[in-house]
Amino acid sequence: MRVLIASAGSHGDVAPYTGLGTRLTAAGHEVVLATHERSAALVRRCGLDFLPLPLDQGATTGTGTRHSSAKAGLSVLEQARLLRELGPVMADALADACESGAEILLFSSGLAPLALVAAAGVGLPSMGVFLQPLAPTREFPPVVSGLASLGPLGNRVAGHCAQSLLVRLYARGARHLRRRLHVTAHAVERRRAASPIYHGFSPRVVPRPCDWRPGMDVVGYWWPAEDPDWTPDPGLSEFLRSGPPPVYVGFGSMELGDSEDLGRLVARALRLAGVRGVVQTGRAGLSLNGDDVLTIGAVPHARLFPQVSAVIHHAGAGTTAAGLRAGVPAVPVPVMLDQPFWASRLRALGVSPGVLPVRRLSAERLAEAVRHAVRDPWYRDRAQRLSALIAAEDGAGQVLAAVERNY
Repeated sequence: MRVLIASAGSHGDVAPYTGLGTRLTAAGHEVVLATHERSAALVRRCGLDFLPLPLDQGATTGTGTRHSSAKAGLSVLEQARLLRELGPVMADALADACESGAEILLFSSGLAPLALVAAAGVGLPSMGVFLQPLAPTREFPPVVSGLASLGPLGNRVAGHCAQSLLVRLYARGARHLRRRLHVTAHAVERRRAASPIYHGFSPRVVPRPCDWRPGMDVVGYWWPAEDPDWTPDPGLSEFLRSGPPPVYVGFGSMELGDSEDLGRLVARALRLAGVRGVVQTGRAGLSLNGDDVLTIGAVPHARLFPQVSAVIHHAGAGTTAAGLRAGVPAVPVPVMLDQPFWASRLRALGVSPGVLPVRRLSAERLAEAVRHAVRDPWYRDRAQRLSALIAAEDGAGQVLAAVERNY
């Protein structure tokens, strides 16, 4: 079967689909991953076919996010504006991908409003493969809102509002695609109400809400495919061997303003906590070096995280999952969108001493959280117990079974 997987977003929004794709490929299916051009090399290294989608980098990576709540809010508004502008172009590219011989479409949450139209218009079977729990529920507020619980009724109402907003952002592109493919809005709505959705995170981390409709399941993580040609840098290997396990620091695709200011804050926090650090440059542009700290470039989290004592990160879905898989305590520093949700889950699961929103970040607060995470055995014990439970799950296998069973 020729399977088309369509996703949009940063590296963390694409990498899990390489793991899902390789699992499908191993079962004999032909897999094409359609996403932004900058992920082409990653996709092809994993042995998957690639199709480009015209996704502007600034719209999907958090570009423009700064070290303040005001600037972070502007980046979300900019993201919304770019989604509206790019909608018709993205819609055409997605429809073209669907018409290129695909026999089933698997789509991420960020492309759902367009994917449902494309699948209905082309007549493709489809299913959602989401990395976040986006459907309205009484159990928690919209995960992209950053809100605390509003109570059962408030959470569900806010969830419907968030879904309506996502539909509005893509409305221009969806209308364009319905005209091109001669699809009615009613047909798309029928498709939306019936499409199965599989969520690629552990039910131990976020249990399936009781009020979700049938056909929406939480199946477990599908892990990013590993690059068979990757080897660790000798400097990193030597640093890891030369002392106690360091703390990892990285903010993924987030840009957090003045990189030198942030670097000084992180360096001071590590000194105050009395720990060594491995700092990933990322889009934040961090660069710290010294006897007890090493700056690195891109390194597979699956290889590095099991060798550290704790992870300080932005609480993106992918990095959160990697930390849980490795069984190490976390110090989440959320910036925007779904990151506060995942950060709160880490705290609730007992693998983190607390959440440090980036707008309130200081060296002293960060150092205190790191000390608790590293020195209190409670957090590591909880993290390792959860890691063992997650390891027994097979999220990609459940999606594979669904594809083969239903289509």
